[in-house]
Amino acid sequence: MISVQKLEQFLLSIELDNTLMCGVDEAGRGPLAGPVFAAAVILDPTRPIEGLRDSKKLTAARREVLALQIRQRALAWSIAQCSEEEIDRLNILQATMLAMRRAVEGLSTQPTLALIDGNRCPVMTLHCEAIIKGDDKVPAISAASILAKTARDAALLTLHQQFPQYAFDQHKGYPTALHLARLREHGVSPVHRKSYAPVRALLVVEHP
Repeated sequence: MISVQKLEQFLLSIELDNTLMCGVDEAGRGPLAGPVFAAAVILDPTRPIEGLRDSKKLTAARREVLALQIRQRALAWSIAQCSEEEIDRLNILQATMLAMRRAVEGLSTQPTLALIDGNRCPVMTLHCEAIIKGDDKVPAISAASILAKTARDAALLTLHQQFPQYAFDQHKGYPTALHLARLREHGVSPVHRKSYAPVRALLVVEHP
């Protein structure tokens, strides 16, 4: 894991060595419903994108603008996911790692280094480095954060069309008061994560 103190020097060494590096991040570990998403991005240094940062610090409109620029200007990008069933079977940590690996493996150009947001790396054949809060410090990870977030938000809008009673368009699956109230009112849907405590508790009530 790269420390904050060593990060700038590490990134400079990557640039000097012409290492083909991708940034990787996820979106959707905390929600009670929907897949967890991950993205991997290899930026093109000759086509810079201004304003890349942690997707959570951007407005939804700004994220969409940047997501389009990333798709247009990046050397390669890939978005992957793990389903609710995989999350329940593997646990959310392992499902997130799997989604990240799928995103990297889905790149049209394979990098030699993956920089992962957080403190853990998925098991992959290429070299990985974990960077805490990398989504706000490393542009390629910021780009991956934006793609993962916008892709997941779009997926939750699709789920809202299928299950409008849960108001996924408003809370995106996160355990807000509105979501929990709709869960209690309508019960557990096929897209809820049954291993998560609030959902599991309702299942016990519904199927004692």
